[in-house]
Amino acid sequence: MIRFLDILFSALGLLFGFPVLVILTLIGLFDSGSPIFRQERVGQHRKSFALVKFRTMYKDTASVASHFASSASITPFGSFLRKTKLDELPQLWNVLKGEMSLVGPRPNLFNQVELINAREVLGVYGVRPGITGLAQIKGIDMSTPEVLAKTDAEMITTMSVSNYFKYIFLTAVGKGQGDRVGGQ
Repeated sequence: MIRFLDILFSALGLLFGFPVLVILTLIGLFDSGSPIFRQERVGQHRKSFALVKFRTMYKDTASVASHFASSASITPFGSFLRKTKLDELPQLWNVLKGEMSLVGPRPNLFNQVELINAREVLGVYGVRPGITGLAQIKGIDMSTPEVLAKTDAEMITTMSVSNYFKYIFLTAVGKGQGDRVGGQ
């Protein structure tokens, strides 16, 4: 049922959100010169996939977890995108393709070994990663790998259609802070 909802909502989001995506892409073009950001992430069963987002950091920023990046790396428009969580919109494409879900553990980088090990032990990689989830609602990010992995595992064991909608709703109304950036 959740996969059906993912397909339905991501397709509708891309269709009706297309004008917003175009406008954000054009503004991002002037902000950073390269508005779309692709990065290899760890997906379901630890398979690699290219996560798509709007670029919020300058092009030459190192590929590290957000909490290791300098806040000076964030572009002016990127700051707005992060605050409004609009930088996540292109991930609807990842959801439609089946690489992600709307709700699930946030996909991590391959260099986040501590988080990978903690998630592996708890079976977190058995599900599709998501755009939002329990950890995001609680303001837990990848800077605390053990806590994040435990929260992800809790979300997975308690996942239901009602929790799916609850996490999406709470994200839409601004609950949670997203990933911290170093210096914030």
